Amino acid sequence: MKDLPSSQPNKRPFLIRIGKALRPVFNKLIARDSLIPNTPVLDPDIFPWTQILQRYWQDIAREFHTLNAAGTAIPPLRALSPDHTRIAPDTRWKSFFLYGYGVKVPENCARMPKTAELISRIPDLNSAFFSVLEPGAVIPPHYGVTKGLITCHLGISVPRNADDCWIRVAGQKLVWHNGQCLLFDDTYQHDVHNNTSDTRIVLLMQIRRPTKGMGRIVQNLFLNGIRRSAFVKDAQHNIAQWNQLQGTMKAA
Repeated sequence: MKDLPSSQPNKRPFLIRIGKALRPVFNKLIARDSLIPNTPVLDPDIFPWTQILQRYWQDIAREFHTLNAAGTAIPPLRALSPDHTRIAPDTRWKSFFLYGYGVKVPENCARMPKTAELISRIPDLNSAFFSVLEPGAVIPPHYGVTKGLITCHLGISVPRNADDCWIRVAGQKLVWHNGQCLLFDDTYQHDVHNNTSDTRIVLLMQIRRPTKGMGRIVQNLFLNGIRRSAFVKDAQHNIAQWNQLQGTMKAA
């Protein structure tokens, strides 16, 4: 499928200019007032809900595999979010969204009720989606948008040869394990490689970093600005368009 057109392309340059100018200042304030360590990789036990996800990971995996077996098409990330084209240079990185910047995708959650119920318990959830990396996929080195978010990966289907499928965060090479959470700050440079013949699947969640004081105020301002931007609005539009197209194809 070709990339879906951006619904508000005229707003993108302004957002990029403002974001690039203010992001370093915002990140510094958020890091200063963070209630958790400002390290590249964190202990998942910082958040009690990671234990719940790990306890029920097989239920989550079962729902995803049932969805996949039913022939549900999972869109390439670049088809949903034009801004990710640089780090998603081909269609081998696919994403099935349940939540995006605080907004629920009702039809996708309805297809995975147990998973949707589990992630609805996560405090300060920003986004949640299944991140699917096909064999040979590479996500080049890049930095996350804001220190106001922390990323968590729950291993759902990890290639048997884990040494050839990995994520590197701030120079530290990490591997996934089925049923285990991996927690990190994506504002540190990171890249991903799947050098295997298997597909890697994780449930990727982003949650608000616990903060206080001015850091929390800045964090909320920045995240609210992103939520209202073309960056998010385009992706929401494209997810809805993709789901509508898939429904039409099934009905035919």
